[in-house]
Amino acid sequence: EVQLQASGGGLVQAGGSLRISCAASDFNIDDYNIGWIRQAPGRGREYVAASRYKGGRAYDTYYASSVKGRFTMSRDNAKNMVYLQMNNLKAEDTAVYYCARRSGALISSRIGDWEQYDTWGQGTLVTVSS
Repeated sequence: EVQLQASGGGLVQAGGSLRISCAASDFNIDDYNIGWIRQAPGRGREYVAASRYKGGRAYDTYYASSVKGRFTMSRDNAKNMVYLQMNNLKAEDTAVYYCARRSGALISSRIGDWEQYDTWGQGTLVTVSS
């Protein structure tokens, strides 16, 4: 069964750092678009970052303007893992973070449209105290 499992969330002070992980099972992330999406308490889902597969094991990485310069998304295809390094965390980053997979092409002009993703994992809660 195709699964994505996010982990590594926790409580961190504002200005601190945290790295969350996403483990994929029953498929190889090499050929897939992967995204990080978050949902803050009482709010809708919000795109955070995306790794778009260009072919030939090449990827483009995109970030929401709210996290650009603070968050870094990376892949380790050998381990079938995706990571989100979050630095200089702010209270408004508090949310459940999900990793998700897009099976078809990820349209770059709609990179912020989290509804493009068709397979979602369980999220991990990140709480930033101010």
